[in-house]
Order: sequence, then C-alpha cells, then structure tokens
Amino acid sequence: MASSSDRLLKMLLEIITKKECNEVYLIAEIGQNHQGCLETAKSMILEAKKAGCNCVKFQKSDLKAKFTRSALNRTYESKHSWGKTYGEHKEFLEFSKEQYQQLQAYSNEIKIGFTASAMDEPSLDFLVDLKVPFIKIGSGDANNFPLLTKAASLNIPLVISTGMQTMQTVDKIVEIMEQAGNNQYALMHCVSAYPTPPNDCNLQMIATLMQRYPTVTIGYSGHELGIRITEAAILTGARIVERHFTLDKNQKGSDHRCSLDPSEMCSLVRCINEFKHNAYISSSSLSADQVVTILGGGKQLEQALQEGNGKYKVILESELPCRHKLGKSIVAARNLEVRQQIQATDLAIKVSEPSGIPAEKYFDIIGMRLKDSVYEDEPITENMLIP
Repeated sequence: MASSSDRLLKMLLEIITKKECNEVYLIAEIGQNHQGCLETAKSMILEAKKAGCNCVKFQKSDLKAKFTRSALNRTYESKHSWGKTYGEHKEFLEFSKEQYQQLQAYSNEIKIGFTASAMDEPSLDFLVDLKVPFIKIGSGDANNFPLLTKAASLNIPLVISTGMQTMQTVDKIVEIMEQAGNNQYALMHCVSAYPTPPNDCNLQMIATLMQRYPTVTIGYSGHELGIRITEAAILTGARIVERHFTLDKNQKGSDHRCSLDPSEMCSLVRCINEFKHNAYISSSSLSADQVVTILGGGKQLEQALQEGNGKYKVILESELPCRHKLGKSIVAARNLEVRQQIQATDLAIKVSEPSGIPAEKYFDIIGMRLKDSVYEDEPITENMLIP
C-alpha cells in the first residue's frame, strides 16, 4: 500500500507531466519563519497539515557556499536581525542535518510532504541524500546555471521560481532542462518583492509562460498580501502554488508580513476545493474577465490581472531591493592571475558584497581573459575582463 508521501509525490508528478490538470499542489513555504526554533517549525508543519496543504518547504543553505566572506561579515543592523553580522543572522536561522531529519520524520508521521529550497550545490547534495520528493530552486538561483545544470542531471523533480529574472534567463532554464533530457520540472511565476504590490503581480505572465513553454507546467509563488490574487493565479492556470506561511505576522523577520497565517491558508484551501467543485480549473486557464467575474472584482484584483508586462518578462523596479540584497554574482573560485583565461572551474556563483557580474553571464565569460588578478571569493567585474 502506497504511503501518504508516495501519493503526494505521485500527485505532484502527474501535475508536472500534465497527466493531471484538475488539481492544485499547495506548498506552505515555512522558509525561515520558524525563528531558528525546531519546536516552532514542528508547530508550523502541523498547522500547514491542518489547513490542508500538500507540502511544507524550508530553505537549506551552506553559508560558505552561498555567500562570499565579505557578504557574511558585513554588519547587519535591522529590527529583523538575529546577529551582529549577516553571517551570524543566517547561522542562527539554519537547521542542522539532524534537525532536518527530525522535521522530515515528523512530516512523514503526520502525512504531509516535506522538502526545501537548495540555495547552493552542497545543499542540493544534502537534499538529494535526504531523499526529499522534489527540490525547489528559488528565484535567487534561477540564473545560477551551474546549480541548475547539476540539478537537471539528477533523477528528482524540480520546481523552479523565476522572480527577478528576464525572459532570456527563463529560456536558458528551459534549454538546460531540455539538454539534460529532464521533463520533470515546473516553472513558477514569481515577483520577488516583499510584499508585492498588486499592480506588479503580473498574473498575465502565467498565460504567457504557458504559451511559450506548452509542455511545462506553470505554477505561482506569491508574495502579495492576502489570498485573492493567489486565487486569481490558480484560475489563470497555476497548478502548483506556493505561499509563505507564518503563525504570527507580527513576529520578528522580514517574510512574516507577506506570509499567510493558518486562517488565511485554510481559506485558500477552501477556495481551491470550491474551484475544483465548480470545474473552474478543469480547463487550462480562464480569461482575465472570467477570473474577475468569478472572484467578484475589486481594484487590486484588476491591477494584478492587467496586461502590464504580461507579454514579456522583465526585472521589475520593485524587485531590485531583493536582487541587490540576494542576487548572485560571479566570483573567483580560486586565486586568478593577470591574463589568465577563465575556465569553468575558476568560477563560483555566490551572493557577494560588493556584487560582481550577474550570475546569468556565467557562460558568456568562460574563455575570456583577466586584465587584473582576482583573489579567491572576490567578485569578478566587467572592468576586470579583456574585451
């Protein structure tokens, strides 16, 4: 007899491979809203289960692989800080291998899916060893082509967010998956603004992505306030939905405000069930006018469904703070000499302070030469390259 986790994985795979178009897979993104407390994390898992979510998701990082030393050592003065430096802050919120195993065991016990985002290659290996049912690649790594290439080669489903990226980068993600012969992945429409203003939610992008990549399942990872816009995303065609989850929106931490609390998550689950009952998600998508009619209208809903940039994906101004803070750059993986020709093994992709060439240029600079020497873990900038 199949276990609950097996059934949840089967459901996800059927959605990803388009064998099932009338279901919605709902992920409660716990992320680091657990405040670094294992018992709080378990309480959140239980509340997500009670609400009717299919899966809970955490964020796994190997801090030295994700950040440069200067990024970890920078002073972090914020009301949301858990340490004097950004490294101390992130370390406080990071669970150990043993803690992940406990959380996974608890999730299995209460029959809810369990996974995490892989924020770097060591974390990807960690999650593969943990045997999670699928791995999330967050928006901050959607342009991390070495990580995506490695993930694509693994026999594990992937859910990939596309916040703060261009359509050119999304095209490259699809190309990497195709080159690996991997069709077990989904793309998530996402805007990396916390919270996302309704007029930037750009839900028309869901239909655009569905048309541009007809064999790929499109989902939605939302950061707006409330659930109405997420409901519209589902009616527009999203079949995997992820929302940040919290027990209390007033807690310390920058993600709580744009998270759903248990009551809101319960309401979202009820709406999904009503949509299925009324056959609103039996077709691939509904028009903006149909969605507005079904949901009863409202200015914010209409703003989220307006054409805007819905025909072509761009990095929005509201996403720039997140991209500047957590966007990844190309850095030196070792000390590099003047006029050295750059090889793939010379490069790493990290959050850097200061930033360097954006990660999506990774393949472009391989083979170029350096006009300056670069120390290991330092960012590579355009003015270091010989044209």
